[in-house]
Amino acid sequence: MKDLSKHPCFHAEARLQYARVHLPVASRCNVQCNYCNRKYDCCNESRPGVTSAVLSPLQAVHYLHVLAKKIPDISVIGIAGPGDPFATPEETIQTLRLVKQAFPDKLLCLSSNGLDMFPFIHEMAEAGVSHVTVTVNSLRPATLAKIYRWVRFNRRVYRGEEAGKILLEQQLKTIPLLKEKGMTVKINTVICPGVNDGEVTEIAENVASLGADTMNPIPMVPAENTEFETLPVPSGEQMKKIKSDIAPYIRPMTHCARCRADAAGLLGHDNPEAMHLIGQFSTLVMNRGEGRERVAVASQEGLLVNLHLGEARKMYVFEQSKNGYHFVEIRNTPPAGTGLQRWRELAGKTLADCKAILVAGIGETPMKVMQENGIRVIQMSGLIDAGLDAVYLDLPVRTLCRSEYTHCGESCRGTGAGCG
Repeated sequence: MKDLSKHPCFHAEARLQYARVHLPVASRCNVQCNYCNRKYDCCNESRPGVTSAVLSPLQAVHYLHVLAKKIPDISVIGIAGPGDPFATPEETIQTLRLVKQAFPDKLLCLSSNGLDMFPFIHEMAEAGVSHVTVTVNSLRPATLAKIYRWVRFNRRVYRGEEAGKILLEQQLKTIPLLKEKGMTVKINTVICPGVNDGEVTEIAENVASLGADTMNPIPMVPAENTEFETLPVPSGEQMKKIKSDIAPYIRPMTHCARCRADAAGLLGHDNPEAMHLIGQFSTLVMNRGEGRERVAVASQEGLLVNLHLGEARKMYVFEQSKNGYHFVEIRNTPPAGTGLQRWRELAGKTLADCKAILVAGIGETPMKVMQENGIRVIQMSGLIDAGLDAVYLDLPVRTLCRSEYTHCGESCRGTGAGCG
Protein backbone atom coordinates (compact mmCIF):
# COMPACT_ATOMS: atom_id res chain seq x y z
CA MET A 1 0.00 0.00 0.00
CA LYS A 2 1.47 3.35 -1.05
CA ASP A 3 1.80 6.04 1.61
CA LEU A 4 -0.30 8.92 0.26
CA SER A 5 1.11 11.28 2.87
CA LYS A 6 4.43 11.36 0.98
CA HIS A 7 3.02 13.76 -1.63
CA PRO A 8 4.73 17.12 -0.90
CA CYS A 9 2.11 19.21 -2.72
CA PHE A 10 -0.84 17.75 -0.84
CA HIS A 11 0.86 17.43 2.56
CA ALA A 12 2.93 20.34 3.87
CA GLU A 13 4.87 18.17 6.30
CA ALA A 14 6.24 16.10 3.38
CA ARG A 15 7.66 19.02 1.41
CA LEU A 16 11.06 19.07 3.12
CA GLN A 17 11.56 15.32 2.98
CA TYR A 18 10.15 14.04 -0.32
CA ALA A 19 10.86 15.25 -3.85
CA ARG A 20 8.57 15.33 -6.88
CA VAL A 21 9.23 15.37 -10.60
CA HIS A 22 7.01 16.66 -13.39
CA LEU A 23 7.27 15.00 -16.79
CA PRO A 24 6.63 17.56 -19.59
CA VAL A 25 4.87 15.23 -22.03
CA ALA A 26 1.70 17.32 -22.53
CA SER A 27 2.72 19.34 -25.57
CA ARG A 28 -0.62 20.94 -26.48
CA CYS A 29 -3.44 22.70 -24.66
CA ASN A 30 -7.21 22.67 -25.14
CA VAL A 31 -7.84 26.16 -23.72
CA GLN A 32 -6.16 29.54 -23.93
CA CYS A 33 -5.99 31.24 -20.54
CA ASN A 34 -5.63 35.01 -20.60
CA TYR A 35 -2.91 34.82 -17.95
CA CYS A 36 -0.82 32.07 -19.59
CA ASN A 37 2.10 32.32 -21.98
CA ARG A 38 3.64 28.88 -22.45
CA LYS A 39 7.34 29.51 -23.01
CA TYR A 40 9.67 26.63 -23.65
CA ASP A 41 13.33 26.86 -22.66
CA CYS A 42 12.86 29.70 -20.21
CA CYS A 43 15.24 28.70 -17.41
CA ASN A 44 14.71 31.81 -15.27
CA GLU A 45 10.98 31.37 -14.75
CA SER A 46 9.24 29.16 -12.22
CA ARG A 47 5.57 29.00 -13.13
CA PRO A 48 3.16 26.50 -14.69
CA GLY A 49 3.41 26.21 -18.47
CA VAL A 50 7.18 26.71 -18.60
CA THR A 51 9.59 23.91 -19.53
CA SER A 52 13.01 23.50 -21.05
CA ALA A 53 11.82 20.72 -23.37
CA VAL A 54 8.92 18.43 -24.22
CA LEU A 55 9.49 14.68 -23.92
CA SER A 56 7.85 11.65 -25.52
CA PRO A 57 6.57 8.96 -23.12
CA LEU A 58 9.64 6.76 -23.67
CA GLN A 59 12.03 9.68 -23.35
CA ALA A 60 10.30 10.60 -20.08
CA VAL A 61 10.79 7.13 -18.58
CA HIS A 62 14.46 6.97 -19.57
CA TYR A 63 14.91 10.46 -18.09
CA LEU A 64 13.34 9.20 -14.86
CA HIS A 65 15.74 6.27 -14.59
CA VAL A 66 18.71 8.65 -14.70
CA LEU A 67 17.10 11.30 -12.51
CA ALA A 68 16.17 8.78 -9.81
CA LYS A 69 19.88 8.09 -9.24
CA LYS A 70 20.52 11.80 -8.70
CA ILE A 71 17.40 12.47 -6.61
CA PRO A 72 16.80 9.26 -4.60
CA ASP A 73 14.05 10.78 -2.44
CA ILE A 74 11.51 11.18 -5.29
CA SER A 75 8.13 10.05 -4.01
CA VAL A 76 5.85 11.55 -6.68
CA ILE A 77 5.88 11.50 -10.48
CA GLY A 78 3.42 13.86 -12.12
CA ILE A 79 2.28 15.32 -15.42
CA ALA A 80 1.45 19.02 -15.26
CA GLY A 81 2.09 20.50 -18.67
CA PRO A 82 3.33 22.48 -20.41
CA GLY A 83 -0.12 22.06 -22.01
CA ASP A 84 -3.01 20.00 -20.68
CA PRO A 85 -2.48 16.23 -20.24
CA PHE A 86 -5.79 15.45 -21.94
CA ALA A 87 -5.27 17.61 -24.99
CA THR A 88 -2.93 14.73 -25.96
CA PRO A 89 -4.43 11.84 -23.98
CA GLU A 90 -2.57 9.06 -25.80
CA GLU A 91 0.81 10.41 -24.68
CA THR A 92 -0.47 10.94 -21.15
CA ILE A 93 -1.95 7.47 -20.69
CA GLN A 94 1.07 5.79 -22.29
CA THR A 95 3.40 7.73 -19.99
CA LEU A 96 1.38 6.71 -16.92
CA ARG A 97 1.45 3.05 -17.89
CA LEU A 98 5.18 3.07 -18.58
CA VAL A 99 5.92 4.88 -15.32
CA LYS A 100 3.75 2.50 -13.32
CA GLN A 101 5.62 -0.44 -14.82
CA ALA A 102 9.07 1.06 -14.23
CA PHE A 103 8.40 2.73 -10.83
CA PRO A 104 5.56 0.81 -9.15
CA ASP A 105 6.39 2.23 -5.72
CA LYS A 106 5.97 5.90 -6.70
CA LEU A 107 2.84 8.02 -6.36
CA LEU A 108 1.38 9.21 -9.68
CA CYS A 109 -0.39 12.53 -10.09
CA LEU A 110 -1.89 14.76 -12.78
CA SER A 111 -2.79 18.42 -13.08
CA SER A 112 -5.45 19.44 -15.61
CA ASN A 113 -8.13 21.99 -16.37
CA GLY A 114 -10.58 19.06 -16.40
CA LEU A 115 -12.06 19.82 -19.82
CA ASP A 116 -11.20 16.50 -21.49
CA MET A 117 -10.39 14.34 -18.47
CA PHE A 118 -13.73 12.60 -17.87
CA PRO A 119 -13.45 9.84 -20.55
CA PHE A 120 -10.02 8.79 -19.24
CA ILE A 121 -10.65 8.58 -15.49
CA HIS A 122 -11.02 4.80 -15.57
CA GLU A 123 -7.68 4.47 -17.37
CA MET A 124 -6.08 6.88 -14.89
CA ALA A 125 -7.28 4.68 -12.03
CA GLU A 126 -5.97 1.54 -13.73
CA ALA A 127 -2.59 3.22 -14.19
CA GLY A 128 -2.46 3.96 -10.47
CA VAL A 129 -3.02 7.74 -10.37
CA SER A 130 -3.63 8.67 -6.74
CA HIS A 131 -3.63 12.51 -6.78
CA VAL A 132 -5.32 14.86 -9.25
CA THR A 133 -5.40 18.64 -9.45
CA VAL A 134 -8.22 20.37 -11.35
CA THR A 135 -8.05 24.10 -12.05
CA VAL A 136 -11.45 25.71 -11.43
CA ASN A 137 -11.31 29.49 -11.82
CA SER A 138 -15.00 30.37 -11.50
CA LEU A 139 -18.49 28.90 -11.34
CA ARG A 140 -19.88 31.71 -13.49
CA PRO A 141 -19.73 31.45 -17.31
CA ALA A 142 -19.56 35.26 -17.59
CA THR A 143 -16.41 35.31 -15.47
CA LEU A 144 -14.89 32.37 -17.30
CA ALA A 145 -15.47 34.24 -20.55
CA LYS A 146 -13.09 36.91 -19.23
CA ILE A 147 -10.44 34.39 -18.15
CA TYR A 148 -10.36 32.14 -21.25
CA ARG A 149 -9.89 33.39 -24.79
CA TRP A 150 -11.16 30.09 -26.20
CA VAL A 151 -11.95 26.49 -25.29
CA ARG A 152 -11.55 23.58 -27.70
CA PHE A 153 -13.91 20.68 -26.98
CA ASN A 154 -14.83 17.75 -29.24
CA ARG A 155 -12.86 19.33 -32.09
CA ARG A 156 -14.80 22.60 -31.94
CA VAL A 157 -13.58 25.94 -30.65
CA TYR A 158 -15.92 27.88 -28.34
CA ARG A 159 -15.63 31.43 -27.07
CA GLY A 160 -17.34 33.68 -24.56
CA GLU A 161 -19.91 32.37 -22.11
CA GLU A 162 -20.59 29.29 -24.22
CA ALA A 163 -16.96 28.27 -23.71
CA GLY A 164 -17.33 28.92 -19.97
CA LYS A 165 -20.45 26.75 -19.70
CA ILE A 166 -18.80 23.81 -21.48
CA LEU A 167 -15.63 24.00 -19.40
CA LEU A 168 -17.54 24.28 -16.13
CA GLU A 169 -19.88 21.40 -16.95
CA GLN A 170 -16.96 19.07 -17.65
CA GLN A 171 -15.07 20.13 -14.52
CA LEU A 172 -17.98 19.66 -12.16
CA LYS A 173 -18.86 16.19 -13.43
CA THR A 174 -15.21 15.12 -13.29
CA ILE A 175 -14.60 15.78 -9.58
CA PRO A 176 -17.16 13.24 -8.19
CA LEU A 177 -15.91 10.51 -10.53
CA LEU A 178 -12.31 11.08 -9.47
CA LYS A 179 -13.41 10.65 -5.86
CA GLU A 180 -15.43 7.56 -6.76
CA LYS A 181 -12.19 6.05 -8.11
CA GLY A 182 -10.46 6.74 -4.80
CA MET A 183 -8.25 9.65 -5.89
CA THR A 184 -7.28 12.62 -3.75
CA VAL A 185 -8.49 15.82 -5.45
CA LYS A 186 -6.99 19.30 -5.16
CA ILE A 187 -8.62 22.34 -6.72
CA ASN A 188 -6.38 25.11 -8.07
CA THR A 189 -7.89 28.57 -8.49
CA VAL A 190 -5.79 31.29 -10.11
CA ILE A 191 -6.64 34.57 -8.36
CA CYS A 192 -7.04 37.33 -10.96
CA PRO A 193 -7.71 40.66 -9.19
CA GLY A 194 -10.86 42.37 -10.38
CA VAL A 195 -11.92 39.28 -12.33
CA ASN A 196 -12.58 36.30 -10.03
CA ASP A 197 -11.12 37.28 -6.64
CA GLY A 198 -14.58 37.82 -5.19
CA GLU A 199 -15.79 34.34 -6.16
CA VAL A 200 -13.29 32.07 -4.43
CA THR A 201 -15.42 31.23 -1.41
CA GLU A 202 -18.26 30.29 -3.73
CA ILE A 203 -15.93 27.93 -5.58
CA ALA A 204 -14.66 26.41 -2.32
CA GLU A 205 -18.13 25.64 -1.00
CA ASN A 206 -19.19 24.03 -4.28
CA VAL A 207 -16.13 21.83 -4.91
CA ALA A 208 -16.12 20.72 -1.28
CA SER A 209 -19.70 19.51 -1.73
CA LEU A 210 -18.49 17.45 -4.70
CA GLY A 211 -15.83 15.76 -2.57
CA ALA A 212 -12.65 17.78 -3.26
CA ASP A 213 -10.06 17.36 -0.51
CA THR A 214 -8.08 20.59 -0.60
CA MET A 215 -7.93 23.89 -2.46
CA ASN A 216 -4.98 25.94 -3.63
CA PRO A 217 -5.65 29.61 -4.35
CA ILE A 218 -2.74 30.74 -6.56
CA PRO A 219 -1.86 34.41 -7.02
CA MET A 220 -1.73 35.27 -10.71
CA VAL A 221 1.68 36.52 -11.82
CA PRO A 222 1.27 38.68 -14.95
CA ALA A 223 3.06 37.22 -17.97
CA GLU A 224 4.22 39.24 -20.95
CA ASN A 225 2.17 39.11 -24.14
CA THR A 226 -1.02 37.98 -22.43
CA GLU A 227 -4.40 39.64 -21.97
CA PHE A 228 -3.79 39.94 -18.23
CA GLU A 229 -0.24 41.27 -18.36
CA THR A 230 -1.34 44.60 -16.84
CA LEU A 231 -3.41 43.13 -14.00
CA PRO A 232 -1.93 43.71 -10.53
CA VAL A 233 -0.46 40.85 -8.54
CA PRO A 234 -2.71 39.87 -5.60
CA SER A 235 -1.20 41.14 -2.36
CA GLY A 236 -0.07 38.89 0.44
CA GLU A 237 -2.83 40.21 2.66
CA GLN A 238 -5.45 39.50 -0.01
CA MET A 239 -4.21 35.90 -0.44
CA LYS A 240 -4.16 35.40 3.33
CA LYS A 241 -7.78 36.57 3.59
CA ILE A 242 -8.90 34.34 0.71
CA LYS A 243 -7.37 31.27 2.39
CA SER A 244 -9.01 32.22 5.66
CA ASP A 245 -12.38 32.66 3.93
CA ILE A 246 -12.33 29.24 2.28
CA ALA A 247 -11.08 27.37 5.38
CA PRO A 248 -14.60 26.73 6.79
CA TYR A 249 -15.45 24.78 3.62
CA ILE A 250 -12.22 23.11 2.50
CA ARG A 251 -8.61 22.73 3.66
CA PRO A 252 -6.50 25.45 1.98
CA MET A 253 -3.03 24.64 0.66
CA THR A 254 -0.51 27.07 2.11
CA HIS A 255 2.85 26.02 0.62
CA CYS A 256 2.44 26.11 -3.19
CA ALA A 257 5.67 26.74 -5.13
CA ARG A 258 3.99 27.40 -8.52
CA CYS A 259 6.00 24.61 -10.14
CA ARG A 260 7.25 24.49 -13.71
CA ALA A 261 6.10 21.73 -16.04
CA ASP A 262 9.57 20.14 -15.74
CA ALA A 263 10.11 20.72 -12.00
CA ALA A 264 12.28 18.16 -10.20
CA GLY A 265 13.44 18.06 -6.59
CA LEU A 266 12.13 19.31 -3.27
CA LEU A 267 9.24 21.75 -3.43
CA GLY A 268 10.73 25.21 -3.96
CA HIS A 269 14.24 23.80 -4.34
CA ASP A 270 14.46 22.34 -7.83
CA ASN A 271 17.51 20.31 -8.76
CA PRO A 272 19.64 22.32 -11.24
CA GLU A 273 20.95 19.16 -12.93
CA ALA A 274 17.44 18.12 -13.94
CA MET A 275 17.02 20.98 -16.40
CA HIS A 276 20.28 20.05 -18.14
CA LEU A 277 19.30 16.38 -18.23
CA ILE A 278 15.88 17.00 -19.67
CA GLY A 279 17.37 18.83 -22.64
CA GLN A 280 19.58 15.85 -23.36
CA PHE A 281 16.71 13.37 -23.30
CA SER A 282 14.47 15.55 -25.49
CA THR A 283 16.88 14.98 -28.40
CA LEU A 284 17.35 11.28 -27.74
CA VAL A 285 15.86 9.06 -30.45
CA MET A 286 13.98 6.25 -28.75
CA ASN A 287 12.80 2.88 -29.95
CA ARG A 288 9.09 3.16 -29.23
CA GLY A 289 8.81 -0.62 -29.10
CA GLU A 290 11.26 -0.88 -26.21
CA GLY A 291 9.92 -2.88 -23.29
CA ARG A 292 7.52 -4.80 -25.53
CA GLU A 293 8.72 -8.31 -26.36
CA ARG A 294 5.67 -10.15 -27.67
CA VAL A 295 3.98 -10.30 -31.07
CA ALA A 296 0.23 -10.33 -31.75
CA VAL A 297 -1.24 -12.16 -34.74
CA ALA A 298 -4.59 -11.77 -36.50
CA SER A 299 -5.32 -15.41 -37.25
CA GLN A 300 -8.33 -17.62 -37.80
CA GLU A 301 -6.80 -20.76 -36.30
CA GLY A 302 -3.37 -19.90 -34.89
CA LEU A 303 -1.29 -21.23 -37.80
CA LEU A 304 -1.62 -18.62 -40.52
CA VAL A 305 -1.76 -14.84 -40.70
CA ASN A 306 -5.08 -14.62 -42.51
CA LEU A 307 -7.32 -11.94 -40.94
CA HIS A 308 -7.73 -8.21 -41.49
CA LEU A 309 -7.38 -6.37 -38.18
CA GLY A 310 -10.93 -5.04 -38.44
CA GLU A 311 -12.46 -8.52 -38.54
CA ALA A 312 -10.23 -10.12 -35.89
CA ARG A 313 -12.25 -10.84 -32.75
CA LYS A 314 -9.21 -12.33 -31.03
CA MET A 315 -5.44 -12.07 -31.22
CA TYR A 316 -2.94 -14.90 -30.88
CA VAL A 317 0.08 -13.73 -28.85
CA PHE A 318 3.57 -15.21 -29.22
CA GLU A 319 7.00 -14.61 -27.74
CA GLN A 320 10.53 -15.73 -28.48
CA SER A 321 12.04 -18.46 -26.29
CA LYS A 322 15.29 -20.43 -26.18
CA ASN A 323 13.61 -23.17 -28.22
CA GLY A 324 12.04 -21.01 -30.91
CA TYR A 325 8.65 -19.33 -30.62
CA HIS A 326 6.26 -19.87 -27.75
CA PHE A 327 2.48 -19.41 -27.93
CA VAL A 328 1.42 -17.31 -24.92
CA GLU A 329 -2.36 -16.92 -25.07
CA ILE A 330 -5.42 -15.76 -26.98
CA ARG A 331 -6.74 -12.28 -26.21
CA ASN A 332 -10.10 -10.85 -27.18
CA THR A 333 -10.01 -7.61 -29.12
CA PRO A 334 -12.13 -4.63 -27.95
CA PRO A 335 -15.70 -4.73 -29.28
CA ALA A 336 -16.50 -3.06 -32.61
CA GLY A 337 -18.53 0.10 -32.77
CA THR A 338 -16.42 2.47 -30.67
CA GLY A 339 -14.45 4.01 -33.52
CA LEU A 340 -11.03 5.38 -32.72
CA GLN A 341 -11.33 4.34 -29.08
CA ARG A 342 -11.34 0.68 -30.17
CA TRP A 343 -7.88 0.97 -31.71
CA ARG A 344 -6.52 2.99 -28.80
CA GLU A 345 -7.67 0.34 -26.34
CA LEU A 346 -6.27 -2.44 -28.51
CA ALA A 347 -2.85 -0.80 -28.85
CA GLY A 348 -2.53 0.74 -25.40
CA LYS A 349 -4.12 -1.96 -23.28
CA THR A 350 -4.77 -5.31 -25.00
CA LEU A 351 -1.39 -5.29 -26.75
CA ALA A 352 0.55 -3.22 -24.23
CA ASP A 353 3.35 -5.84 -24.13
CA CYS A 354 3.53 -6.40 -27.91
CA LYS A 355 6.26 -4.94 -30.12
CA ALA A 356 4.63 -5.96 -33.40
CA ILE A 357 1.41 -7.18 -34.95
CA LEU A 358 0.99 -9.49 -37.95
CA VAL A 359 -2.14 -8.82 -40.02
CA ALA A 360 -3.45 -9.69 -43.46
CA GLY A 361 -4.71 -6.12 -43.82
CA ILE A 362 -5.21 -2.96 -41.79
CA GLY A 363 -6.91 0.40 -42.26
CA GLU A 364 -5.17 3.76 -42.19
CA THR A 365 -6.52 4.81 -38.78
CA PRO A 366 -5.61 1.65 -36.82
CA MET A 367 -2.24 1.61 -38.60
CA LYS A 368 -1.51 5.10 -37.27
CA VAL A 369 -2.64 4.23 -33.75
CA MET A 370 -0.49 1.08 -33.67
CA GLN A 371 2.57 3.00 -34.81
CA GLU A 372 1.96 5.85 -32.35
CA ASN A 373 1.94 3.26 -29.56
CA GLY A 374 5.23 1.71 -30.68
CA ILE A 375 3.75 -1.37 -32.34
CA ARG A 376 5.33 -2.38 -35.65
CA VAL A 377 2.75 -3.46 -38.24
CA ILE A 378 3.58 -6.24 -40.71
CA GLN A 379 1.03 -6.93 -43.44
CA MET A 380 1.35 -10.41 -44.88
CA SER A 381 -0.45 -13.69 -45.44
CA GLY A 382 1.03 -17.07 -44.69
CA LEU A 383 2.73 -18.93 -41.87
CA ILE A 384 2.93 -17.17 -38.53
CA ASP A 385 6.51 -18.34 -38.05
CA ALA A 386 7.55 -16.42 -41.16
CA GLY A 387 6.21 -13.22 -39.65
CA LEU A 388 7.87 -13.97 -36.31
CA ASP A 389 11.18 -14.45 -38.14
CA ALA A 390 10.73 -11.00 -39.63
CA VAL A 391 10.20 -9.48 -36.20
CA TYR A 392 12.73 -11.31 -34.07
CA LEU A 393 15.43 -12.18 -36.63
CA ASP A 394 14.95 -9.19 -38.92
CA LEU A 395 14.53 -11.53 -41.90
CA PRO A 396 12.56 -10.65 -45.06
CA VAL A 397 8.89 -11.61 -44.80
CA ARG A 398 8.51 -15.07 -46.28
CA THR A 399 4.85 -15.28 -47.18
CA LEU A 400 2.58 -17.33 -49.40
CA CYS A 401 1.86 -14.02 -51.06
CA ARG A 402 2.46 -10.54 -49.71
CA SER A 403 -0.93 -9.29 -48.74
CA GLU A 404 -2.72 -6.81 -50.91
CA TYR A 405 -5.58 -6.97 -48.42
CA THR A 406 -6.67 -3.39 -47.78
CA HIS A 407 -10.25 -3.89 -46.61
CA CYS A 408 -12.42 -6.69 -45.33
CA GLY A 409 -15.10 -6.45 -47.94
CA GLU A 410 -17.99 -4.29 -48.96
CA SER A 411 -19.19 -3.89 -45.38
CA CYS A 412 -15.93 -2.45 -44.06
CA ARG A 413 -15.82 1.30 -44.42
CA GLY A 414 -12.64 1.83 -42.41
CA THR A 415 -14.47 3.70 -39.68
CA GLY A 416 -13.04 1.66 -36.81
CA ALA A 417 -16.41 0.04 -36.16
CA GLY A 418 -15.22 -3.33 -37.43
CA CYS A 419 -16.58 -5.60 -40.13
CA GLY A 420 -20.23 -6.27 -40.70
